[in-house]
Amino acid sequence: MRVAGPDPRASRPPGDPGAPPAGDAENGRWMVDLAEAMRQVLRASHRIRSEDLPDLVMRIAPLLDASAVLLYLVDHQQRWLVPLTGPLSPPRQPVPISGTVAGRTFSTLADHEVPGADGVSLWIPLLDGAERLGVLEVVGTGGHDGARREDLRVLATLMAELSITRGLYGDTMELLRRRAPMQLPAELLRAQLPPLTFATERLVISGLLEPCYQVGGDAFDYAVNGDLAHLALFDAVGHGSQGGLRAAVLASIALAGYRNARRGALPLVETYHHIDRAVRAHDRAGMITAVLAELDQGTGRLRVISAGHPSGLVLRGGRVVRILPTPTALPMTLGDLQPPHVVEEDLQPGDDVLFYTDGIVEARSADGEPFGVDRLVDFAVRALADGLPAPETTRRLVHAILDYQNDELTDDATLLMARWLG
Repeated sequence: MRVAGPDPRASRPPGDPGAPPAGDAENGRWMVDLAEAMRQVLRASHRIRSEDLPDLVMRIAPLLDASAVLLYLVDHQQRWLVPLTGPLSPPRQPVPISGTVAGRTFSTLADHEVPGADGVSLWIPLLDGAERLGVLEVVGTGGHDGARREDLRVLATLMAELSITRGLYGDTMELLRRRAPMQLPAELLRAQLPPLTFATERLVISGLLEPCYQVGGDAFDYAVNGDLAHLALFDAVGHGSQGGLRAAVLASIALAGYRNARRGALPLVETYHHIDRAVRAHDRAGMITAVLAELDQGTGRLRVISAGHPSGLVLRGGRVVRILPTPTALPMTLGDLQPPHVVEEDLQPGDDVLFYTDGIVEARSADGEPFGVDRLVDFAVRALADGLPAPETTRRLVHAILDYQNDELTDDATLLMARWLG
């Protein structure tokens, strides 16, 4: 963000030869007003609730040459952008992601400016790092140049950070993002998932899980420590009201065991055994299939254990170049019967690694035809060919599964994608 103090020349009469050009004076005023807007937000941020954010951004709107500033959060299914409004906000309704300018901003992570009923709306992605939270709408007269848009993107980043941190202390944000009642197994598991997207200079990780309000035993996790990225996907057996809760508990134990092993710096094989023992100690009759992977960001070396789980795919240049072997280990709770085997693969810059649960390929159409691996590959290749951000690729893939089964999944469907940039 460009921040500067007042330009001493700006107060001189226009005819004064020492006065700045009109454009310089205008830019100087903008920078001062923007700095004041940021100060007001930061001052208020220490004692503010999430429901106070809408009025806070409305109060700073005049400093941004705007008549209104509004926050929209994406719902859990990533189909709608839902306005977070307060007493000072103009009326707004949820906006579908499909077929709207706001949705295109969310999907492509690019700003868009469009005339509206009460002015020109500048739509800006609301990002926490690489995690897409929604969009910011700035209503004014329009015509923001590249530098001012960059300044407003910085403000959007600050508002995204506040949306995350303030949301930890209340339920306003969570309730806003819900479009249906959250079932107990889903409540248990979703609270433990990491952010859906994370990126470094060399790696992008993106995951998504459906059905988001009724999920039973699927879960994913990741962490990036130094050059090593850790990736995991779990599918605990069990569905229905009681089976779903049992599966959610097993998946929760697997997540905790995975993080405990990872933070204890255990090697990949020992991590598998650590999780296996933890789940078996709780429920000997339970069962979890899983994928555990490590990716060296420096070399592109991928190491994978597939514990009775569907195989992962390596995509390169618009085609599948490798279907990773499976299984290389028994499902968890059976890990004491056979030692696991680690598969290694050398990635090339730009490669995508796609892990998925069986709910993806076993989803069935109305006439009973399974979605299948071939159709998954076809959808993945087409999504990647569009050149969209990684989280948008996973969103479209999962929605393709939902559409194929008319939004009536009989099993959880989870994707975890890692793109190695080299």
